[in-house]
Amino acid sequence: MKIWKTKTSLDKINFSADLLEKYNPIVLQLLQNRGLEKIEEIEKYFDFDYEKDLGDPSQISGMEKAVERISKAKEEKIAIFGDYDADGVSASALIYETLTNLGFKNIICYIPDRQLEGYGMNENAIDYLQKEKVNLIITVDSGITNVSEVEKAKELGMDVIITDHHHAPEILPKAHAIINPNIPNSGFIFKDLAGVGVAFKLAQGLYQKIAPEKKDQLKWLLDLVALGTIADCVALISENRILVKYGLLVLSKTKRAGFQEIFKVGRIDISENNIPDTRKIAFQLAPRINAAGRMDHANAAYKLLIEKEGAVARVLALELESKNQNRQKITSEIFREVQILAENSFKDRKFIFAENEHWPVGILGLVAGKITDEFQKPSMIMQRQEKEFVGSLRSVPEINIVEIIEKCSDMLIKFGGHSQAAGVRVRHENIEKFCEKISKLVEEELAGKEITLNLEMDAEITADDIDWELISDLKKMEPFGMGNEQPVFCVKNMQVVDLKIVGNGSKHLKLALKGEGKSPKIFEAIGFSLAEKFPQIKKDDKIDIVFNLEEDEWNGNKKMQLKLIDIKISEK
Repeated sequence: MKIWKTKTSLDKINFSADLLEKYNPIVLQLLQNRGLEKIEEIEKYFDFDYEKDLGDPSQISGMEKAVERISKAKEEKIAIFGDYDADGVSASALIYETLTNLGFKNIICYIPDRQLEGYGMNENAIDYLQKEKVNLIITVDSGITNVSEVEKAKELGMDVIITDHHHAPEILPKAHAIINPNIPNSGFIFKDLAGVGVAFKLAQGLYQKIAPEKKDQLKWLLDLVALGTIADCVALISENRILVKYGLLVLSKTKRAGFQEIFKVGRIDISENNIPDTRKIAFQLAPRINAAGRMDHANAAYKLLIEKEGAVARVLALELESKNQNRQKITSEIFREVQILAENSFKDRKFIFAENEHWPVGILGLVAGKITDEFQKPSMIMQRQEKEFVGSLRSVPEINIVEIIEKCSDMLIKFGGHSQAAGVRVRHENIEKFCEKISKLVEEELAGKEITLNLEMDAEITADDIDWELISDLKKMEPFGMGNEQPVFCVKNMQVVDLKIVGNGSKHLKLALKGEGKSPKIFEAIGFSLAEKFPQIKKDDKIDIVFNLEEDEWNGNKKMQLKLIDIKISEK
C-alpha cells in the first residue's frame, strides 16, 4: 500500500498580500513545492520568452571551435553519428536539417544497430565512415565515453565534434571539440538539456555564424526538440521548459510529413486546433519513434522525421505502427517472466538481475523500468550474446546507478547513462564477478535506508476549491514533466453517487462523486486500470481520493475530470 504524504499544508504557509492579490493560494502552494517563493521567480515561471530567455550558445565551451570547423566543411563529407532512441533520432534529424538548410550538400547519418553494435561509436563504424570518405563526424546524444574510437577516427584523418549530454567520465575523448553540459566549465547556463537540446544549441551557434538573417528558421526545428526532450525524461524546467512549450506549439502545426502521417496512422489527435500536452508525446508519439530502434533499426524513424514526401512518410509511419504493437506484446511477455523470477529469487535482495539469450536488446530498458517500478529496487535486464552480455539498468532515487557502474568499469567493455538509467556490455568471463560487485555496492549504498513507496501530494483541498478558474490556472503551469510534475491533489470524504466499470476488459473505474457540505456539484472521476484494485468500493461509500485535475474535451464539449491515482475508504 502506498503511503500518502502531503508536501505542505495550505494553513502553514504565509503568502504576502502582493502574491495573494495576483495568484490563487493553491497555485502559490504548488509553486512553493517547486521551490518558487519570491514574486520575481513566480513571474518568471509564468512569463518566459523564446527570444529573450534561451542561453547564448557562444558562451558554451567548445562551441566556437565546433562552429568554426563545421563552417569550413561545406565542400567536405560530414557524418552525423546518432543514437537509436527518440532523443538521438530527433537530434540526428535536427542536425541534418540544420546543415541542409545552411547549404551543406554532402551529409550522411550513421545510427548504430542496437542489437549488433550497441550504444555509441565503435571501431567498425569508424572504418565504415572512413571508407565512405568522411572528413568530419558530428556525434549527437553520444560520444562522451568514446576515447579509443575518437582516437582511431583522428588516426584515419577524420575530425570529431562531440555533442552529448550524458555523464562525463574523468578521461574525455580528444575530440576537435566537445559540447556537453556535464564537462567541467561547460559554459552551459542550464545543464539538464536532452541530447536534442544540446544539438539545438549547436544549431543556434551555426545559424549565428553562417546565416544570422535566417535564424527564425530554427523555430521550425522545435517540434524535434520537444519530442526528444520529453522522450528522454529530463527536467522540464528552465531552458527545457521554453523549448518544450514552444516545441508543442510547432508540433501542432508541423510541416513535417513524417509527423503528419504518424498522427494519422496512430490516431494521435494533434493539430493546430489541438495543441498536444507532454503526456500525449510521452505515451503516444515517442513510443512509436522509439519502436524502430527497439525492434529493428532506428533508420526507419530517422527517415520518417526527415522525409518530405507524404506517400513515403505514410509507408514509414505504417511500419513504425506495426513495430510498436509488436514491442508492446513482447515487453509484456518478458516483464511477466522477470516478475515471477523477482518474486521467487530476489525477495530478500536489494538488486534484481535477469538474463536470457532470446530477449531483444531494445526491450531490456523498458522491462528494467517496469521491474524497478514494481519492486522499488534497482534492476538489470540483460541479453546473453555469443561473447558478451548486453544490459540495461534502472534505479530508484536513492541510488545513482551510473556512479555505481563506474566503480565496476574495469570489468566492462562499455557503459554509459544517467543516474537512474544506464547501459552496459560485459564479457562472459566477467559477468558473475560484475553482478556480485554491483549487488554488493547497491546493498552497501542502501544499508539503513528504507525504500518506501510514497505517494506525494501537492495539496489537500476541498471539493469547493475545484472550479474552472483553478483548472485555467493549472493550464498556465504547463508543460508538465520531470521537475515540473502535474499537480497531485487530495480531497477527503467524497460520496460515491454513481459507479461504473468501463473500458476494454472492464479495467477502468468511473465514478460520480459529491463533496461534503451543501454544494450540489457532482464531479466525474476516472481511474484507469483501477477496477480490479478497488473491487470493494460501492455506491454511497465515502472515499478519500488522490487525483490530477484535468479538462476533458469530447466532441467540442468541455468538462472537469478528476483523474484518479489512488483511493481509500474514508475514516469514520
